[in-house]
Amino acid sequence: MGIIRSSFTFIAGTVCGVYVAQNYNVPNIEKLAYTLIGKAKEYEEKYRKRNARGDRD
Repeated sequence: MGIIRSSFTFIAGTVCGVYVAQNYNVPNIEKLAYTLIGKAKEYEEKYRKRNARGDRD
């Protein structure tokens, strides 16, 4: 009975997640993450300190 009790929350969460994804307009998290990473890289390159010689490496 332990495996049924411990996996109930996981199964219930999966079922609710599938229902919400099918019936509501849920944003694509992967696309949002790639966009945020891209913006962070642009910000880093813009405000990065340069070396004493002035080159980037």
